[in-house]
Amino acid sequence: MILVNFKLYKETFGDGALKLAEICKKVSQESGVKIIPVVSALDAVRIKEKLDMEVYLQTVDEFDEGAKTGFISSNQAESLKIEGSILNHSEHQIKPGTIKKLLKNWPKNFKSVVCISSLGQTERWAKNIKPNMIAYEPKELIGNKDKSVASEKPEIIKKIVEKYPEIPILVGAGIHSKEDVRVSLKLGAKGVLISSFIVKAKDPEKELAEIASAF
Repeated sequence: MILVNFKLYKETFGDGALKLAEICKKVSQESGVKIIPVVSALDAVRIKEKLDMEVYLQTVDEFDEGAKTGFISSNQAESLKIEGSILNHSEHQIKPGTIKKLLKNWPKNFKSVVCISSLGQTERWAKNIKPNMIAYEPKELIGNKDKSVASEKPEIIKKIVEKYPEIPILVGAGIHSKEDVRVSLKLGAKGVLISSFIVKAKDPEKELAEIASAF
């Protein structure tokens, strides 16, 4: 599995998000690897309607419904056929108590991907959480063009996998080569979370196909 986080890069503004989602769908169909765009709430519904593909949000808020202005509801997203959301990305962190509250009331068919940035977090607050997936992303390596979590912290990937034997682990932060993916998978990860290497690439389709070929 590959999650492509569109973030707030200008390359995904307007029709850019739709174009990149089309690339994700094409490479997924050609490679047989599940590739899911992780997009702004502004783009999710349009991508669903235009491309009929699986889509995740970049975050949701703790409120399900009611007199709350400016929040993103997981229940509302599920009702619009959005399939899931990541939570607690290092660029959009959420308090541990809020994460636990969210997961406790999580919609049944809405997938959750909780991001953690260190092994220590698994002991401090994330030991007993049960999201659908966990993404390990050491924040100091996010966006790095030369180093990745797979090249710099492979032993931690293995330990994270061992901490959550029943939860699929995704690996992110600096992923930019087939070798990064191969190392991660060999250590027990089930996929990768990737962003700028694809979103800001001169040829996103070529780079994404290269990453997918490692599976």
